[in-house]
Amino acid sequence: MKSHRIFILPWTSVAAVLLCCAGIAAAQETGTPASPAPTKDAQQGAPAGASTLRLTLQDTLALARKNSTQFQGAQTDSALAREDKTQARDALLPSVNYNTTALYTQSNGPGNGVRFIANNAVHEYTSQGNVHEALDVAGVANFRRASYAAAVAHARAEIASRGLVVTVVQSYYGVAAAQQKLEAALKTAKEGEGFYKLTQELERGGEVAHSDVIKSELQMQERQRQLQEARLGLLNSRLDLAVLIFPDFSDNYEVADDLHAPAPLPTLAEIQQQAAKDNPEVRAALATVHEAGAEVTASKAGYLPSLSFDYWYGIDAPLFATNTVINGQKFPNLGSAAAATVNIPVWNWGATQSRVKQSELRRAQAQRELSLAQRKLLAEIKSLYAEAETSLNELGGLSRSAELAAESLRLTTLRYKNGESTVLEVVDAQSTFAQANFAYQDGAVRYHVSLANLQTLTGVLTTP
Repeated sequence: MKSHRIFILPWTSVAAVLLCCAGIAAAQETGTPASPAPTKDAQQGAPAGASTLRLTLQDTLALARKNSTQFQGAQTDSALAREDKTQARDALLPSVNYNTTALYTQSNGPGNGVRFIANNAVHEYTSQGNVHEALDVAGVANFRRASYAAAVAHARAEIASRGLVVTVVQSYYGVAAAQQKLEAALKTAKEGEGFYKLTQELERGGEVAHSDVIKSELQMQERQRQLQEARLGLLNSRLDLAVLIFPDFSDNYEVADDLHAPAPLPTLAEIQQQAAKDNPEVRAALATVHEAGAEVTASKAGYLPSLSFDYWYGIDAPLFATNTVINGQKFPNLGSAAAATVNIPVWNWGATQSRVKQSELRRAQAQRELSLAQRKLLAEIKSLYAEAETSLNELGGLSRSAELAAESLRLTTLRYKNGESTVLEVVDAQSTFAQANFAYQDGAVRYHVSLANLQTLTGVLTTP
């Protein structure tokens, strides 16, 4: 297989393409051949001395992970779930608070106490630290649920990462294929112009009929339209990739020439082993089942008693001071207190029973989705591997077809010059060459995308 060096040149404005198309259309309207396509340097359109960024597939993937809003959103969700887990864990640990309060209560007169019996004096000051701890099954279950939710979010972030690889591979090799198609279109357009001139010369020499000139001109116009479409296709492919990987949008880049570089296909056994070991879809479904199970436990904890413990140390006195002087004698205000509370649920109109039923329904659905994810994995392994194997097998034939079409075009054109073939045979050879070359580029993109789809199952991307 021949390897061709690709130079993807930046297109800085759509206006350049439109002007080029307008020039070709004007040439066609006047009935004269279009002028030769601009050189790659003219197509480049970048300011002199501008630095062009050359991207490999790995470079492109790194930029996409950094700048993709969807991927970063999945990473953010994963980070938020980790913080939820931390907060649920901290809720199980004792908390320490400090508070200061000043209370005023209306009195019944000097020496007659206060009117609000809940307070101890007309002026009461509290300044104390409080250690609080609550022990219940629901708190432990909520921590477990938050842990599994974090695992689900992490697995979904991995799914987003692997899906991003497929998108990037398709866009990256789409640019490379579009460049190859443009080069093929330039060649066929040149062949069309050359054949048109040849028929004119042969007509002037009386060797062919005018119908051959008409047919060759029609064919030349068709090749020019294909050239315009190829330029537009390359422009759109480059813009799509630029939007995906650059935060400030830039099309001053080129991709590496590895569209047709060998990329080995792993064996089916290797794919099955890697997919069974670390598939994020199954991992997310399994963690969801565990999360739903923890939610059931938390709901059932509503039937059980809970225990809380509080310890206070500080002052609770009619004076904001550490000591109180009564009849010339000093008494300390600093002291401590403790309280333990057992809360026993008795009746809440069936709210706990309803929450338990809800959580059990969610758990049953999560189990069904886990079973589906496992079945889908087995089916996708065979389906995606068959797609990759088929595209690889077809790629060899497409390469050979492109080579044969190029040779057929050359030989048919020579035979026409010698009067041994008709104009229809030349036109057909030109069409076959264009179709075979385009199919070869599309086949290469299909194979690379199929490898990228396999990595959504295995986490391993096979690259040239």
